[in-house]
Amino acid sequence: MIELKNACCEVFPIIIPDRSSLKSVNFFLVKQGHSLSLIDAGWNNDECWNGLIETLNKNGFTLKDLTEIILTHHHIDHVGLVNRITSEHPIPVYAHPDSIPRLKRDRHFLVMRVEFYEQLYHEMGCGESGEHHAAYLKKAMERNKQNIIQADITKIIDDPLFNFHIIDVPGHSPDQLAFYDEKQSWLFAGDLLIEHISSNALVEPDLLGNRTPTLLQHIDSLKKCLALNVKCVFPGHGSLIEDPHSLILKRLDRTEAKSERFIQLIKSGISTGSELAISFYKKTYYEQFSLVMSEIIGHLDYLEIKGRLKKELIQGIWHYSVIES
Repeated sequence: MIELKNACCEVFPIIIPDRSSLKSVNFFLVKQGHSLSLIDAGWNNDECWNGLIETLNKNGFTLKDLTEIILTHHHIDHVGLVNRITSEHPIPVYAHPDSIPRLKRDRHFLVMRVEFYEQLYHEMGCGESGEHHAAYLKKAMERNKQNIIQADITKIIDDPLFNFHIIDVPGHSPDQLAFYDEKQSWLFAGDLLIEHISSNALVEPDLLGNRTPTLLQHIDSLKKCLALNVKCVFPGHGSLIEDPHSLILKRLDRTEAKSERFIQLIKSGISTGSELAISFYKKTYYEQFSLVMSEIIGHLDYLEIKGRLKKELIQGIWHYSVIES
């Protein structure tokens, strides 16, 4: 059992049950000296708000005792309460520099992002499914205007920050950071590692519109954490992870095994990203299109970088084949 309190640091987890496969949404109060940091901010709903207030009150704090909010990444289930907190109690908000156009919903960036997916899904041979998802993203861009973070955001550049070493851990998100307390061997890791499910490496453009090799980044991020003396990972979902090293090795092994299955499917004659997705995931391709295509594209990029695959653009669609050793 991990001890969450000692002379110099204390953690108060806020664990909000979630009906989805994520099981819970987690965010954390961290007391160090005169500071009381909030790492991530859950969903923007009453359950998360009440969980925050109850955890504060239970431990002798109020909202006014918070000194800063530190974000692991920009996803909506990690930043939901930022506006509500800062509207009542203006405090600094810290995030990765690449989080800012996403959190501030910069229109130029969001338009570029939609165009990125339109082209990507076309090149992967997704046809109508890709067109429908791109149309959904366009509507979401307008629908989610109210999610703009109103507070000023301070770029996380310096290391350490509030006694945390800053670890870049992209893959699940291009702006994902982990916060490492070396003295306690604690890692606040966002969605890098989740105990009961594999974290998705989500295909995304960088700020210039270039596709990032998300699965390769995710693997490298897991290996960074493997090299640290981490005794407990505080994840964005599910249970606290008390044996992260064995779980990381398990995740890496499963990734390699899945890559080999994709190699065999391509050897059998499947050549496009959409064909691979439909063959491997079947109806889930239609039910969870963006997640499935992120998984497929991530593996294709990873295998191409490793020299296992080559590709050819035929009538605007990439066709993949195996490089025989």
